[in-house]
Amino acid sequence: MKRSLILILAGAASAALAQDAVPEIPFDSVPNFLKLPPSMNLGEAAGVAVNSKHHIFVFSRGNTTGPAYAAAAAQILEFGPDGTFIREIGKNLYAWSFAHAIRFDKNDNLWAIDKGSDMIIRFNPEGHVTMVFGRKKEASDEGAEPWKHPRPPLPAADGMFRQPTDVTWDTQGDIFISDGYINSRVAKFDKNGRWVKQWGGPDTDRANPKPGEFNTPHSIASDAKGNIYVADRGNRRIQVFDPDGNFERAITIDVPVPNDVQPWMGAKPSPEGATRQSGAPWAICITPGPTQYLYSADAYPGRIYKVTLDGKVLGMLGTSGRQLKEFGWIHELACPSENEVYAAEILNWRVQKLILHPTPAETERTHKTSAMPAKTSAAAARN
Repeated sequence: MKRSLILILAGAASAALAQDAVPEIPFDSVPNFLKLPPSMNLGEAAGVAVNSKHHIFVFSRGNTTGPAYAAAAAQILEFGPDGTFIREIGKNLYAWSFAHAIRFDKNDNLWAIDKGSDMIIRFNPEGHVTMVFGRKKEASDEGAEPWKHPRPPLPAADGMFRQPTDVTWDTQGDIFISDGYINSRVAKFDKNGRWVKQWGGPDTDRANPKPGEFNTPHSIASDAKGNIYVADRGNRRIQVFDPDGNFERAITIDVPVPNDVQPWMGAKPSPEGATRQSGAPWAICITPGPTQYLYSADAYPGRIYKVTLDGKVLGMLGTSGRQLKEFGWIHELACPSENEVYAAEILNWRVQKLILHPTPAETERTHKTSAMPAKTSAAAARN
């Protein structure tokens, strides 16, 4: 009995040491990177994306002209590689209501996801609308008001959305939309915009969520094989599916939080507040090849994590705060390369350009780890 207890304690100590061993990645934040015109400021920076020309696009909850509901709190701004302001995309667009995320597809089309209007809009590289998904509530409709959140929610409708959050694509160009705060599903369309299917739905047991159920799928990305990664924020996990929606595995990020870390505002989150728990994924992005990595950001303690595609945490950076290299609720990440990351923050009203400086030893260890075959555990599937 005593020997068994010693072995259990030793195993627990080893696990704790393994978590504590996650290294801090040295990095810099480029000061004053985005150069806005004198009369312009960002609002809450909800989205950031980088195209093939290395132009940076920011989806800001600026340009607001009214109260929190029925406002026009969405504005896309384009900047050059050096941060110089170029233009605004989609000024006064009919879909604009409340910015949530933007992404570029492989053809440099810009996709905007507006949570307030329940619409997803595709712009061509010239900045003109070429595809529309969803439809916003008409101002003339009786009882037009924000969506309620009944549990269980009303059934989801094909091709319609209730507070969508993000978009990605597989190798065939098929479209995957995370939908979102209410429907809690993934909607799939083919490359021509025709409805294919949906999967998921609100989790029915928050204490023990099942694979394929969601509690606010808040961000979505895909790898070079077409696998779909869904940031299941409220369940504190990233779920991975094949392009047909078959569950592959779940990734959880468990790294100890120093006792002296303070949240950007309010008290430290309780265990019940999963949205703001350590490791709860608010934003994810996946780097280009040949070796791909996943970056994930949480709201508390305000860190970005570098993760292999099979779920091993390789390093972390940042903390909550208002200074450079600190973060206030990262809402979207863009990672055009392994060591260049853009972080859009809604509380600090800014986008930071981050340059990572892994040591040669860390780089070698990272690449060796990434070359190992992926593992899927029963425990990961349960989580």
